[in-house]
Amino acid sequence: MTEEEKESIDSMDYESMLRLWRNAPAGHHLFKGETGDYYKKVMSEKRDEIGNDAHVMASKNIGWKGE
Repeated sequence: MTEEEKESIDSMDYESMLRLWRNAPAGHHLFKGETGDYYKKVMSEKRDEIGNDAHVMASKNIGWKGE
């Protein structure tokens, strides 16, 4: 993982991370190897920080409709 990739991940808010997670093309460089592991870890930590209600709102903001 490059320092630029780490800084990019660290600077993203949860909604931006979720949007990329759901909409990036298969094989996106931020989801591979060590960088992908770091992305997943940081995204999980940010989700825990904001809580479930904010996660649901972020999901709806990026187009999840739910039932």
